[in-house]
Amino acid sequence: MNVLEAYNITKYFPGVTALDNVSIAFERGKIHAIIGENGAGKSALIRCLTGVLEPSSGTIKIDGQPAAENPKLFNKIAYVPQEINLLPQMSVAENLFIPFEKTDTGRIVSQKVLQEKARPILEKFCIALDGSELVKDISVSQQQLVQIARATVYRDYDVLVLDEPTTSLTTRDTKKLFSVIRKIRDENKAVVFISHKLEEIFELCDVVSVFRNGKKIAVDAVKNVDEQWIISRMTGHTIDMQEAFTSTKVSQKVLMEVKNLTGGKFTNVSFSLKEGEILGLSGLVGAGRSEVMQAVFGYLPVYAGSVTIDGIKWKLGDTSFSVQHGLIYLPEERKSQGILPILSIRENISISQLDSVSGRFGIRLPDEEALAEKIIGTYNISTPDIEYQIKFLSGGNQQKVIIGRAMSCNPKVLIFDEPTKGIDVVTKTEIYRLMKKLVETERIGIILISSEMNEIIKCSNRILTFCEGRKVGEFSEGTDKNILLGSIIGSKTVSKEKCSNE
Repeated sequence: MNVLEAYNITKYFPGVTALDNVSIAFERGKIHAIIGENGAGKSALIRCLTGVLEPSSGTIKIDGQPAAENPKLFNKIAYVPQEINLLPQMSVAENLFIPFEKTDTGRIVSQKVLQEKARPILEKFCIALDGSELVKDISVSQQQLVQIARATVYRDYDVLVLDEPTTSLTTRDTKKLFSVIRKIRDENKAVVFISHKLEEIFELCDVVSVFRNGKKIAVDAVKNVDEQWIISRMTGHTIDMQEAFTSTKVSQKVLMEVKNLTGGKFTNVSFSLKEGEILGLSGLVGAGRSEVMQAVFGYLPVYAGSVTIDGIKWKLGDTSFSVQHGLIYLPEERKSQGILPILSIRENISISQLDSVSGRFGIRLPDEEALAEKIIGTYNISTPDIEYQIKFLSGGNQQKVIIGRAMSCNPKVLIFDEPTKGIDVVTKTEIYRLMKKLVETERIGIILISSEMNEIIKCSNRILTFCEGRKVGEFSEGTDKNILLGSIIGSKTVSKEKCSNE
């Protein structure tokens, strides 16, 4: 039985048709995947289905009733956005229950009552936290799970919509979430699962709909299709998903040497990076992989150890020194740390080269425009023009701007922290090819930090594994996925698992 239906939905924005005559239905007791490239129309559809946007034409029915005639029907849809929007200074329990119900006396809500009410919800969603903990003190992975739990608290919902819910989750927390999603499906609710990760769709979902250029191209049962079926309908052509993106021109020259580095969240870490090499760092969130490289870059403190890059003894704790001498960090949180969202693409590119595009009377606009046009052309950035606000670009094109801006500084080492987070499978391959091209033609070294095993294996010449703040393994190109997974979780981590993947 269909609980949510859309018929002939079209949505226009100025100069753009975001949705073109889309019809789709979601059945109770099914997990329905929606996949497509960035800009394919997925977000516009979800905003229409949740009542955030009004379609230009078409009809939406919830439980067989037209939603336009009764907007309260949208309350039956629980929506979890990709971006985390919790209140960091408040507790987990407070975030779950905002807005608070009024008490009979009108007094402040009892924290004790909130903790008691939060406990069964946290248990249901396999969140190993106390409700009194502040959101700012828990991991990004835990925040994502709390946000998903919060969406269901006040709603008598029939449909749960999850937009890229595993983007910030560890492998272990992803398994927990999948277990919870299956339980929700088995409660005869419909689940809409938006993801760029094909392996998740095949593991979890019952039905898949593919979007391209604002149209629903195809729909079928997941058991009837394969990766190439999905990709060919997403793109209009095939992509070799088994292609490796490891550099073939690694030299014996050591570009970076890290010796016995110790900081707040890692201990006694040593490794080297060669010229022309892509070195993968793998581990659970919080294992120390990102923290090590943030410390090398100068963002986090170092208590002991040393770093040498291209023969230069590194000045630790100084990000300006790192950038000036050729070490650049591309952060995981692209939207909050990598771009200036309200500025244009031109301004986002030139901000790293203000000295070279400025004169006695300020910025020379022709030079700034020339730099932006060069980067856009070199890195195949899809944009209407250089004055377009960067926040309106897709995640993949934003990432290309960040890479182009970094390369304009002539780096020796680039640190890519989760470079394909929130990016579709087609654009991922562009980023992979770009990394390989950079190390082979520019003779730089790349540190690749990623939670995606397939990404690490496809792109890295060597892989370092981290667990509980220590480097626990080093593996050569082509290492088996299960061996890597065993290294990063360790027997102690496995024993702590409380929620099985049922």
